Amino acid sequence: MRAAALLPGILLAACGGQEDEVAPAREDAMAITVTSPAFAAGERIPKKHAYAPEGENVSPALLWSGVPKGAKELALLCDDPDAPMAEPWVHWVLYKLPATATGLAEGTDEGVAGTNSWDEEGWGGPLPPKGHGTHHYHFKVFALDASLDLKAGATKADVLKAMKGHVLAEGELVGTYSR
Repeated sequence: MRAAALLPGILLAACGGQEDEVAPAREDAMAITVTSPAFAAGERIPKKHAYAPEGENVSPALLWSGVPKGAKELALLCDDPDAPMAEPWVHWVLYKLPATATGLAEGTDEGVAGTNSWDEEGWGGPLPPKGHGTHHYHFKVFALDASLDLKAGATKADVLKAMKGHVLAEGELVGTYSR
């Protein structure tokens, strides 16, 4: 399981052996605890959540705690840095979630869906290449001190740019999948 490290002013995540800027975080950023009733940290994501036709392409339920007072909204990103591509494969971009939310139900339609690497809005489940080994899916929840001025269909890059300087807290859950 890869871990994120908080450095003064910048949140860095180890992806593919490199440190890439993921989202600018404030120096006083706090931690959010992210869990799922569908899978434990570091464990296999159930096949039901995999991209069709491998699975049913249903987003997993997520729970979180530790959103600080003063948060205006939440954003969620899920990607796979093990994908055989230059950039991690984006599975989910979700934003404009209420700051009072404590999770998402399975198959949710809450928030505003952005565009994933399948070029679709909403959840696009795991479907790594057959025989490519175990992939790691990073579900990242961000508490923001401002509302994002983004329309539906924004990309991960759009969301990261809009979040710059507004991250109050963040948390991550990593699940795995292989074929």
